[in-house]
Amino acid sequence: PPAVRTSITSRYEMVYRSTTAREEAALGAASAREADTALHPLQDASLGSLTVYVVPETSSLLPQGVSVYVGKHRSALVRAGGGLAARPAPLGSSVVAARPASALTGCGSLAGYEITFSLLNPDPKSHAVDWDIEDAVNRYVQPILDKLSLVANFSVDSQILYYAVLGVTPRFDKESSSFLLSTHSLPHVINPVEARLGSSAASLHPVLNFLLYVPEHSHSPLYIQDKDGAPVSTNAFHSPRWGGIMIYNVEAPASPQVSLPLHVDVDMVRVMEVFLAQLRLLFGLSREELPPEFLLESPGNEGLADWELDRLLWAHTMENIATVSTTLTSLAQLLDKIGNIVIKDDVASEVYRAVASAQSAMAELATGHLHSAFQASKEAVTSSERAFFDPSLLHLLYFPDDQKFAIYIPLYLPMSVPILLSLAKIVRETRQRKKEPTKMD
Repeated sequence: PPAVRTSITSRYEMVYRSTTAREEAALGAASAREADTALHPLQDASLGSLTVYVVPETSSLLPQGVSVYVGKHRSALVRAGGGLAARPAPLGSSVVAARPASALTGCGSLAGYEITFSLLNPDPKSHAVDWDIEDAVNRYVQPILDKLSLVANFSVDSQILYYAVLGVTPRFDKESSSFLLSTHSLPHVINPVEARLGSSAASLHPVLNFLLYVPEHSHSPLYIQDKDGAPVSTNAFHSPRWGGIMIYNVEAPASPQVSLPLHVDVDMVRVMEVFLAQLRLLFGLSREELPPEFLLESPGNEGLADWELDRLLWAHTMENIATVSTTLTSLAQLLDKIGNIVIKDDVASEVYRAVASAQSAMAELATGHLHSAFQASKEAVTSSERAFFDPSLLHLLYFPDDQKFAIYIPLYLPMSVPILLSLAKIVRETRQRKKEPTKMD
């Protein structure tokens, strides 16, 4: 993709070498996907590295009209004569080992997330819904969470909520004989549902909610419309930093004499396709439009390509370094404003540790050691926050000198008034005695 091409030319250290015999054999595969799988154990597996194989222009490995293929591992195939292979390469096919040197992108990072899958059945008298969420999580969600464990810690739970409605009355469409939810009504769906979830109230970490909503019988089928009035293909939507909701319609029984509740087996493959796509969007892993000569391999059940994990680690590392810089700058400004502040040794140690860890993270990024740079950036964030929120500094932060006067003046002013009046009376009496003439016998 353009991002990969830009990264290699401006942010990567290029090392050219000839392919080995085993790599030549892997490049003789029938398809680019098979070649990517065969090359995976032969290439540099370190985080942040990218191996680009330049194949002959007449090679049938790449489909017709495709000049660049990016696999789901840390490798790419480039047809000679264009794109990344513009520079002359030694021998017929060569390999380019690339390591990152710097980055300019960033995204939010957190220590942990809690993922909650919820099944909302507002009409249990009509629908008896069954979903195998445990097997679906193990098959489709856990692989991507295993990869993202380098970025954050995750915990997954699920729940079934009965009589939980969306809180928005859908509009009935006579032409399609269905109920519709417009785009402007979607923001009003989350708040009533969130009050029933209860997961965020007892959680110490941010919660990502994924809701599967089975419409009640009186509002079925239910579809979501986009801003142009067309139905959304996935019948789902997501909210940044919160999660996503998918509406799962149940087919109406062929005969009206069917007894209720109607048993419903949820197609977890279709549901997890939507939830995994929403999870990628929440982590900023959206797919951009590519030129026709570029072919990007799908990560499959893993949900996350190796190079996407590298990009995510890189972005989180840069965000952590920026957070440390902002936190320490705010702390320095606070110390400049409060003149009588006393810095304890443990606070100073945390500040020095944060600075040293941030410098170490930048040095590791410069040498291409992505994982160690990310770990150092996390340590820097932890130390900077410990220093900024130290209890010895909080009372000075919330009670500076000007606020102390505002607190103590109402307390001491009523006490000082009679004292001042007595002193003034004493001064007047003393002056009067001095003015009176001295009686001489």
